[in-house]
This record gives sequence, structure tokens and C-alpha cells, in this order.
Amino acid sequence: MTSNQAYPGPANAPLNPPKAQRRPYSFTRHNHVVDDPYAWLKDAGYPNVSDSEILQYLNEENAYFEEFFAPHGELVSTLFEELKARKPEQEESVAFVENDFSYQWRFAKGAQYRTWYRSASLTAATDSDAQWQTLLDENTLAQGHEYFRLGALAVSPDGRKLAYSVDTNGSERYQLHTIDLATGDALTPAIENCAGEPVWNSASDGFIYLLVNEQWRPNKALFRDLNSIDSAPNDSVIMEEADESFFLSADLSQSQQLVFLHSGDHVTTEVQYLPTSNLLAKPQLISQRAPGHEYYVDHQGDSAQSGRFIIRSNQRQANFDVYQVALGDASENSSAQLNPANWQSIVAGDERTYLTNHLVLQTHLLVEARIDGLDQMMVVEQNGDSHLIQMPEESYSLGFGTNADYKSKFLRLSYTSMVTPNTVYDYTLDTRDLQQRKVQQVPGGYDAKNFVTRRLMAPARDGTQVPISLVQRHDTPVDGSAPLYLYGYGAYGHAIPPAFSSNIISLLDRGFTFAIAHIRGGDDLGYHWYSQGKLKQRTNTFNDFVDCAKHLVETQYVAAGRIAIGGGSAGGELMGAVVNQAPELFGSVAAHVPFVDVLNTMLDADLPLTPMEWPEWGNPIEDAEAFAFIQSYSPYDQVSAQGYPPIMVTAGLNDPRVTYWEPAKWVAKLRHVKTDNNVLILKTNMGAGHGGQSGRFTALQELAEEYAFFLLTLDVDET
Repeated sequence: MTSNQAYPGPANAPLNPPKAQRRPYSFTRHNHVVDDPYAWLKDAGYPNVSDSEILQYLNEENAYFEEFFAPHGELVSTLFEELKARKPEQEESVAFVENDFSYQWRFAKGAQYRTWYRSASLTAATDSDAQWQTLLDENTLAQGHEYFRLGALAVSPDGRKLAYSVDTNGSERYQLHTIDLATGDALTPAIENCAGEPVWNSASDGFIYLLVNEQWRPNKALFRDLNSIDSAPNDSVIMEEADESFFLSADLSQSQQLVFLHSGDHVTTEVQYLPTSNLLAKPQLISQRAPGHEYYVDHQGDSAQSGRFIIRSNQRQANFDVYQVALGDASENSSAQLNPANWQSIVAGDERTYLTNHLVLQTHLLVEARIDGLDQMMVVEQNGDSHLIQMPEESYSLGFGTNADYKSKFLRLSYTSMVTPNTVYDYTLDTRDLQQRKVQQVPGGYDAKNFVTRRLMAPARDGTQVPISLVQRHDTPVDGSAPLYLYGYGAYGHAIPPAFSSNIISLLDRGFTFAIAHIRGGDDLGYHWYSQGKLKQRTNTFNDFVDCAKHLVETQYVAAGRIAIGGGSAGGELMGAVVNQAPELFGSVAAHVPFVDVLNTMLDADLPLTPMEWPEWGNPIEDAEAFAFIQSYSPYDQVSAQGYPPIMVTAGLNDPRVTYWEPAKWVAKLRHVKTDNNVLILKTNMGAGHGGQSGRFTALQELAEEYAFFLLTLDVDET
């Protein structure tokens, strides 16, 4: 089926889809007039959405969405039960140690959310007789809420107090609570509009927390003193970030001796620090912000006055280096403090070696690297010697697990591949032994031998070789007859790893091949891979995805028109751009919370993320060239009178990242302009945000709808 063919009979769309009114509206920028007849779908009172006409339209779209799926309820139910059946009814994490306690989360049978536990036994992870007490039950906190997400969970160093935050509407404005763990009593009034994780002082009687402003930007760090609490606490402002394009965060050093206050946008960072023994101290600067300089800091030492900073920086190499500077030098010598030229190199990146993360333990430095696109873990000894941890497969995804104990003698790793379920390893640093601690269970039986994974290289139109990771059953034919699901993201330097998903088995068992296009805009092959997919090179991302699809057709993994594609957020922008460019390739599209109204959003400096996003997309307010380029690819602006494949779109009314009106406007314009009869449906979660429905099983319901949409629109056997 191609995008120009009529929608297949077995899944005919209901008649008379909603049609949003077209209301004259235009504006002029850089001597260019832009017409936007659906601008009225943005509620003037946002983030409070109360306009009755807007709500009526969104509810009509939701009703149409339900009407489409009504005849296929059995299929959706079957898929949901399959997806749910592959999730363990009961599950628990591998216990980890922090501040003389062991911690663990568990899913009880049938529970939507985790319950958190702790034990006084430091060997609880291997001691079946260890006594556990309930720390926090998310299921109890979620009662009565359509949406629930736990944000932060921070136990005080003395183990007696707990600070935790919750979001109950998807707005990502968290409410921070602090309780006495012995009694469960609140220690201080709840704090509204928080972000990130609070950081306790070493005395366990106060903490730093972050507030977000009206634009949903974390811009202020405050200290709450639990010794001077009244009905209206007067918290001290530790730091306020004035630049509207910078976000502020607060992080505890691995040594627990320092707090780092990190300001940054997508390309520039600045870090200040203060001791946990005195969170009211004046923050000290590591290195002054400079455009394009990103650096990330941790501390290795036994006191706030000794040891060294470990700094990962791109000042020399775009793929980053790791440096050290003595803490005494930084605090006493302003030139060392402000001049990165005085940092001493420990690990050097290069064109092949991309240093993506680092972790400090008391006796070791651990560095995540991506060498020729493959994840590696580097162990650096105190004397400077280093080695790579050897993993059991040739292609995989590898990263840090939970490593909260600074004095740990082992490193916890998270490992997966497209055929290997998520696995937790402990790597003993002295003996170099790799011990498997947990393998994700797949109830109902899963045998990796039934599946095969491959890595292809697709030639892009500019000659660049773009990797594709794919997985399929051994018996799936490679002759163009099988359907294929191609996934992509391609933005913010976010790599999509070749990872296992028990969910995708439902499609693989129905003859699909699943493929990930490692397109530019992510940093899959290094920082250059990211930089070649942003700003003036943004269209490389879309072209790469289309060229990957064409390569899969040419190599007979699939036929044109038999490709289902999916992506969310910036990946939803990708979906909108590629169906504008090459609709004939794709037979079904899932665009989740899609960032499709790029031009209008980047022109609106009052929106939550816009100023911070300019280094990624460009600033069309001030730059006429950026305006013209963004308009040339913005999916909403480039909708044209042509045939489009069947498209399923989702949105969140409370989404602060991609505002609800972007997908709503896009769907309205597509309905008005496109020339085909293919189905187009929009579902807006009226009580959720960017991540869709919360709860481990509720979220599977939406995935079941997506998979059903693929099967129906590609006319694949549903059994």
C-alpha cells in the first residue's frame, strides 16, 4: 500500500472526522508574511487551558480516535495482554548501598507503580534473610490521581529523613515533600513548582532545592533549614540564573563532600560548587562560561578541602577529554580556577573515541566511551593505567548502573543488546571479574536463538554512511515481503542504543523486522554526528532517515509503502518532515507529542523551552537566515497538497515540552490539505504531559493502540 492508495477496507476510518475552524491570522517577520489559520488552538491562558472551543475540538478528536478503534477493540486488547504478559507481575531491582543502608524498589503483583524499601544490612543484596522496611509506596501516593510520577527520592545522610517529589498532572512541576522516616510526619510544608532532586547538607537538617519559573525554567536554587521552620518558611536563595536560555541544576558529588550548581543550555555550561557542610556558603566558580564550552565536574577526595576535580570537557576535542585539577588549586588560585588551560589531561578523546560520561569512586575513575560507535567502559587506576571492560557480544549498549556508594569496590553496569534482555553486571575493580546480577525476565518464554540482529550501513545522499540496527525472527524472509518498523529520533545529541525491548516481540512474531536508524542529530558515532544534524545542517537528520528507508527497500528487507515509522517529541518532528518529503515510502506513521510547529515555537520566547532551544535550532526572531531555513523544513509549515500515509498522533494537554497545540494544529492542517483518504487520528491525553500515561500497565495500553494501528493500516495478519 502506498500513501496515495485508499485506506484498506478492514480498518476503514469513521466518516466525518473533526475539522477545526480556519480563522484568518497572519504575522510578518523579516519581511515575510506567515499565515496561520489554526493559531487560535493555542489557549491564551496557557498553561491553564480553559477555552471551551479548544477543549471541544480536542474532545471531538479524542472521540474520533475512539470511534476508529471501536471495531478493533479485540485486537487492541489482545496486544495489550501480550505486552502485559511479557512484563513480570512481580519484579525487583538489584539492591544498592548508600550511606550504610541497602535500597531496593519492587513491583508487587499487578501494581502500576514501585514500592521502595531499605535494609540496615549492607549485604542485603545477597542475604535472603535481610529485613526490609517500606521507605515509600508510589501506589499509595498515586491513589486518586489520573496521572502520577515520582520525581525525586533523597534520603538524608543520617538516614532519618526523606525528601521526595511528585507530579500528578504531567506538567513536570513537582511538589516536594519532606518526612520523618520514623513517624511519617511532614517536617516542613510542601514546596510547589520544584524540579530536579534536592540535595541534603551533611548535617541532615537542611537541603538545596530548585524552583521553576513561569516559563518552566529551573532558575533558582534555595536552601530550606529544617531547624527554623514555621508556617511560611523564609528560604535563602543560594543562586539564581539570570540568563533565560540557561537551566540550573544541583547535583551532589559522588564523594558527598560538595554540591555542584550547574548552569547550561545545549552547548555551553558553567559549574559552581559549595561544601555540603555549609550550603549557605558562597558558591565558588570552576570555570567561567564561554560559548560552546561544555564541561561536567565531579569530586574525588575525602573532604571538601582536598582531593581533585575530575572534569570532562570539550575545550580541546569535540569528542571530549577528561581532566583533573587539584581542589586546593581551584579554591586558592584564581587563575587555575578560571583558566581551563591549567587543567591536566587524564583521558584524551579523539576522532574515533567519544567520551560520553564519567563516574568517580574512591579508588577509581570510570569513563563511558563510544569507540567507532560501540559503547565501551574504561577503568582508570590511581596511577593512570587504564583498561576496557570486555563484554560478551559484538554489538550492545552499555552504561553505568546505580553506583551510589563512593567507597564501592565494584562498578555496577547496565547492559543490553537487541537480542539480550536488560542485564545488570557487577565488575569487581581489583580482580576484574564480571558477575551477572540480574537478567530482565520475559514471562512466557524468550529464546534469543529465535532472533537475529544485524547492523547495516546505509549510504546517505551526501555520501555519509548511516548505521541501521535491526532485529527479526530467523524465519522472517528478506525478500521485500515482510513489513518493517523503522524508528528514529535524531536530535540533542541523544543516541538511540541497540537495546532489547520485550514489547517489540509482538511485532516480530507477526513477521515484522524492527530497525533503528542511527541518524545524524544523535551522537551515535560521536559529537560530530550530533553537530551535523543541528542548526544549518538540520535537514541531514530527515534525509538520513529517508535514505535509510530507501536502503532497506533496496536490500529487500521491505517494500516501499510497507514501512511503519515511529518517533516522539523531536522524533515526532522527524516523522512530520519525512512524510512531507517521501510519503510514498511509508505505510503507517505514529507521531507521539510531535514537535512539528518548529517555526512558531522558536519565534515565541515566552514558551518554556524556546530560549534554551535556540542553540539547537537557531533563533528565527533575530536571524532572517534561521527563520527561512526553519520554515523550509518545519513539518507544519511544509504540509502540502499530496497523499499522506495513515497517521496516528498523540499529545498531552499538560505537556510543557511540546505544547498540545502543535500536534493539534498539524492534524488540522493535514486534514484540510492532504489529497488522500487515509486515516488521520489524534489523541490528546487530557490529564497527562510529555510522557503520556503513567503506570507501567496503563502505558502499555497506548502502545497496544500504536501496534494495532500499524497492523491495521499495513493490512498485516493480526493473529
